[in-house]
Amino acid sequence: MNFNLALPVGTTLDRFIMRKQEDFPFATGELSQLLRDIALAAKIVNREINRAGLLDVTGAYGQQNVQGEEQQKLDVIANIRFVRALRNGGEVCAIISEEEDEVIHTGNTKGKYIVAMDPLDGSSNIDVNVSIGTIFSIYRRKSDTGCEGTIEDCLQNGTQQVAAGYVIYGSSTMLVYTTGHGVNGFTYDPSLGEFFLSHPDIKTPATGTIYSCNEGGVNSFPEGVKQYLNYCKENGYSARYIGSLVADFHRNLLKGGIYIYPPTAKAPNGKLRLMYECNSLAFIVEQAGGKATDGSRRIMEIEPTELHQRCPLVIGSAEMVDKVEEFMKSEVAV
Repeated sequence: MNFNLALPVGTTLDRFIMRKQEDFPFATGELSQLLRDIALAAKIVNREINRAGLLDVTGAYGQQNVQGEEQQKLDVIANIRFVRALRNGGEVCAIISEEEDEVIHTGNTKGKYIVAMDPLDGSSNIDVNVSIGTIFSIYRRKSDTGCEGTIEDCLQNGTQQVAAGYVIYGSSTMLVYTTGHGVNGFTYDPSLGEFFLSHPDIKTPATGTIYSCNEGGVNSFPEGVKQYLNYCKENGYSARYIGSLVADFHRNLLKGGIYIYPPTAKAPNGKLRLMYECNSLAFIVEQAGGKATDGSRRIMEIEPTELHQRCPLVIGSAEMVDKVEEFMKSEVAV
């Protein structure tokens, strides 16, 4: 018999999640269901993005979010889609979103989980057909079930994450996630409507030759960061900056590299959000063998004090992050 006539298509995300349920004896299937709810929302958002130009949903929505940033139409669409999927799934008691001022209570008072998310990172790039993404973190609630989730449930540091991931909508759509047992990537097959395991047990290289940084603001960067950027140029590193955090992070995760968003005169606390972007990607990169700091502190150990807290971010291959910290420390020593 010629088995080449019907080659296997691979392991689906659903099947993979079911096999890994034993890693969470406390969850009894709820976390697995939650991850499937996120995957469903990602499929819907992927559809909306792919037909955005035909449906006039590109461009600005006409309002600002709590960050003071102009919302794009697709920001609003993605936020609605993910909130709806998580509310209908029943496992989440509260959601915090970069696009919402306050905690979103789902009405699922028996839900055991909190989700923090950036529904559509880099959405301004959709108009020019550049890769964008979704970033999410999952926490177990601290309060008793039977009531609404609390602000204390939402403001947990990154070490308390039980899962984190991102979806990148690019030349192919991928979902990458970790539950603290390694990092796995799944590529979406639109003809079957399924995510298939394509990047098992991702390990980021210990070092690399790619640095990602918006050098347009270099004059207001800390001296240590300026010195590191000069070090990169002297050593022939490649500058690669897309402007979508997910896309820059994904490339560096696979190829080896570093992403730097330092404090500046305009944004002395950094620009990226601790709860919606930094914690999630820090969990992923550490599980893949990399590091994430704010220049001196481990990202996941920073105690959040507000929902939309910002922080600097230095993330990527471990040896490259160490080198940035070395330059930062020498600046302080001077």
